[in-house]
Amino acid sequence: MSRTIRIKPGTLREIGLINGLIARVLGLATGGPAPNVFTTLAKHRRLFRRWLFFASGLMPFGKLKRRETELVILEVARLEGCTYEWVHHERLAKKAGVRDEEILALRDEKLGSFSHRERVFLQAARELFTDRIVSETTMSELEAVASEAEILEVLLLIGHYQMLARVLNTVGTPLDGQPVD
Repeated sequence: MSRTIRIKPGTLREIGLINGLIARVLGLATGGPAPNVFTTLAKHRRLFRRWLFFASGLMPFGKLKRRETELVILEVARLEGCTYEWVHHERLAKKAGVRDEEILALRDEKLGSFSHRERVFLQAARELFTDRIVSETTMSELEAVASEAEILEVLLLIGHYQMLARVLNTVGTPLDGQPVD
């Protein structure tokens, strides 16, 4: 879906030298230039760094396996209809070992190829999206496959990426590499 860019990614002058450097380093880490998600959010200079500290505790420095994290993020992006989040994390998911056919299966809502633990995490994402709470059944399944810390992390991961998807969709963050004028 094409969206109007309401808040353009920031220039170095708009985001400041420190945030510009942070965004550039993060771009290098993901294999490209500074991602628009970072240069957009960096327009709020202090909040960007505080958000980044929290976000990095979930990804890439969380307790969950990177593959699990990326699958959950892709599911949230799909549910939220956030093209930017999907495209950005599809590449990261592949680096984390998610195969092309698994990405297609996730896009088509077919979870059969995933591990039981991954399916439970994806189910939790769906329930938080549709019902705004995880059901007792799914919570019991989470407790059977994950530690309490991992459960808290997956719930925070889902909520965080829901929030981020809604912000990116609302401000119309363009895909990386697309012209913004």
